[in-house]
Amino acid sequence: MLVLGIETSCDETSVALVENGRLLGEKLATQIDTHALFGGVVPEIASREHLRVLPRLFRELMAETNVRPEDIDTVAVARGPGLLGSLLVGVSFAKGLCLSTGASLVGVNHLWAHLLAPGLAGEIQFPALGLLVSGGHTHTYRIDSPVEFELLGRTLDDAAGEAFDKVAKLFHFPYPGGRFIDMLGREAEPDTKLFPRPYIDNDSLDFSFSGLKTAVANYVATRPELVFDTMADAVAVASLSGEKRADLAKVCASFNWSVAETLKIKVERALKRVGPTKSLIVAGGVAANSVVRETMQGVAEEHGLRLTLPDLALCTDNGAMIAFAGWQFAKAGYVHSLELEAIPRGQVIPQDWAISGE
Repeated sequence: MLVLGIETSCDETSVALVENGRLLGEKLATQIDTHALFGGVVPEIASREHLRVLPRLFRELMAETNVRPEDIDTVAVARGPGLLGSLLVGVSFAKGLCLSTGASLVGVNHLWAHLLAPGLAGEIQFPALGLLVSGGHTHTYRIDSPVEFELLGRTLDDAAGEAFDKVAKLFHFPYPGGRFIDMLGREAEPDTKLFPRPYIDNDSLDFSFSGLKTAVANYVATRPELVFDTMADAVAVASLSGEKRADLAKVCASFNWSVAETLKIKVERALKRVGPTKSLIVAGGVAANSVVRETMQGVAEEHGLRLTLPDLALCTDNGAMIAFAGWQFAKAGYVHSLELEAIPRGQVIPQDWAISGE
């Protein structure tokens, strides 16, 4: 079965082909440089860029893989959550392709696709506990199969990735700034008393990182010498030296620790409630953070679980994960009609697919 995946949920435009679980090829265009001018993603610009580059990426993918559009069995598209305008570009393109080729259509939950992405590199062991840590979401799931997800805990306000972005913006790090927090944090030992581990003094599995973001903002307000005068670039951050670099490294290390320890507490709490599991899956953009990866490795070892992490290239939004998830759903017989709707962030993704042949 040959599946085309289309990803346009935020600021990455990507298409990929997966055949029987194997990645044949992928094309991706990033908008980081465009949105860096504004310190974050501008939705209107994002959707216009998707509209501009998606047809070209599709043509290039077909040429490089020597595949004809009519060879595609299923078109899988990220239907949400995400920016509505961006999602509509991908969903509309997918519907048009299905109309013109006769391929079947599968709408993919972008969050589930992140958690299934490690399956491109190796088999995922089920049942699993899934931790999704991205810019817009911090969720935990019990995952019994590639098509069976039970939401356990969710983001109440700021997701972990959003907190990284906002803290980086406080220092005038270039967008996206999480990688600079990770880089500098590796140079110092964390002060575990400096920042709180947010929303842990309860029995909830939900996440709230707004308090941590505010704590960092209050600290930075008392230390204005830590902030770049203007928006820095990567060279400026790399060139930092002396006391300012050491002090920034300490703050970044402490922030990294607070995020990772909060995730650890919630994951261990979830493991106690979900019953026997074989693996721990950690995915999403923040899964690229070295402290988060090391902390989750410790959790997995302590609980005798296999840790399943995506390759760094699969932590960010990409078409390969959409194609792979779509292949899993299509293999199970799931299809959508051309009435498929895009679902923006903040709304529940309905499991409204039909079973082919029924």
